[in-house]
Amino acid sequence: MELLVLGGTEFVGRAVVEDAVARGWGVTVFNRGSHGVPPGARALRGDRVKGAWGELGSGEWDAVVDTWSGDAGAVRDAVRVLGGRAGRYGYVSSRSVYAYPPGAGMDESAALVDPDGDDYAAVKRAGEIAAVEGYGDAALLVRAGLILGPYENVGRLPWWLNRIARGGEVLAPGPRESGLQYIDVRDLAAWTLDALAKGLGGPYNVVSPPAHTTTAELLETCVRVTGSDAVLRWVAPEVVEAAGIEPWTQLPVWLPPGELYDSMHLGDVRKALSTGLRCRPVGETVADTWRWLTGIGGVAPQRPDRAPAGLDPEVERRVLDALD
Repeated sequence: MELLVLGGTEFVGRAVVEDAVARGWGVTVFNRGSHGVPPGARALRGDRVKGAWGELGSGEWDAVVDTWSGDAGAVRDAVRVLGGRAGRYGYVSSRSVYAYPPGAGMDESAALVDPDGDDYAAVKRAGEIAAVEGYGDAALLVRAGLILGPYENVGRLPWWLNRIARGGEVLAPGPRESGLQYIDVRDLAAWTLDALAKGLGGPYNVVSPPAHTTTAELLETCVRVTGSDAVLRWVAPEVVEAAGIEPWTQLPVWLPPGELYDSMHLGDVRKALSTGLRCRPVGETVADTWRWLTGIGGVAPQRPDRAPAGLDPEVERRVLDALD
């Protein structure tokens, strides 16, 4: 297989490139050159935001992987520039494209958001439409959910690992046994490449089965792999919310029981599972992320379009002190 990855140096794109190289595929990445290209890949330079596609003007590939999450015009332009020079188009989208609230058990047939807005969900849906308009049944729509693992540049699991590594009492949001539905970035990459090789098209929810792990297992694993003396202080969700702490952003990954939790952690993924999706244990994801994080000095890269995640230590201390 000859693969073109648009981007290919951070998080999902990097995982896709590394997996494809390991398979022995010919891999080309097209980007601005702001970050180093993974070993084994060929680099073409350009800036899709500025419409500078020069080095992409020639060449042919069996498949493309595009992780773009900005203005869908960049996806439409990529489809136009590539013309008939790529066999299949894999667009890494998001389960956010489903109209809210999709509810528990939502599958690929659920209602979708209006693509005309400028929020994340709308631009991802517009990107899907651009891919399908250009490639039809050869467009693979990879609707990922919560993505964790090495190279994370959003700051969710890295924040928890660094917070727990500092030790002491850690605010752990309940319920303890609340199930989490997520995907290791490497499992996402592997399934995407397998699907392209098989000629799959259309939408797929690509995330683990519900309750692949629990909040307790995730945080307890962080304690174990960091070797920390941290003590998890479990706090009821209503206490967390009453303190004005924002789920998902100030306490990454966590959502209290309710519609948003059902949407994020109770999705139907039978379609992807039936085509070979495999999800590694949470212990492997956490340990490998910690190994990567410590290897780069403990400071994870941060996407410029996302606000840093995490809870102010003073707010955490105030809530914990009120429990005594």
